[in-house]
Amino acid sequence: MPNGYKYITLFIMNTVITARLKLISLTHEHLLLTQKERAKLEKYLGLNPSAMIIDPLFKTEMDAALLNFWLPNTYAYPDLYHWYTNWQIVVKSTNTIIGSIGFGGYPDDYGETTIGYMVDQQHQSQGYATEALQALSRWGFSFSMLKAIAADTKTDNPASKQVLLKAGFRQTHTVKNALYFKLKK
Repeated sequence: MPNGYKYITLFIMNTVITARLKLISLTHEHLLLTQKERAKLEKYLGLNPSAMIIDPLFKTEMDAALLNFWLPNTYAYPDLYHWYTNWQIVVKSTNTIIGSIGFGGYPDDYGETTIGYMVDQQHQSQGYATEALQALSRWGFSFSMLKAIAADTKTDNPASKQVLLKAGFRQTHTVKNALYFKLKK
């Protein structure tokens, strides 16, 4: 993690807690609720209703991840579901979901995994993505098998590039219209 890490991160049950955020890892059952109706999940978790504005591209990616990655993998690996699920980013002061973050699976044989995140358009540029990324990375690195986390973003998304850099990731290479980053333990 970068020097000057300014947030204390706690892990309680399925929640990572920082100064301003709660990151809640969704179980397989939570994901099934999400699939039916997001408002039911929010009510079940005791959260206030959110009115997120999500870029249509992210919405399409998240729908595909739910059906093709999160649901099948949280079912197949219930004891490791934290590595295969969507973590909700909740602002503590309003008790509302403002985005999501998650790993791309349990670390591989080299001790690496990937990470991705999305923040509601109404809550961008407030440091929430950086805080969530630092907190979940810190949680992941608390396990000895994780050695590095990779991430990528499009070249036309400078805000996401800044989030990754502020969270301590280093750019490793560029391929066509994608920038690739890595954070090592």
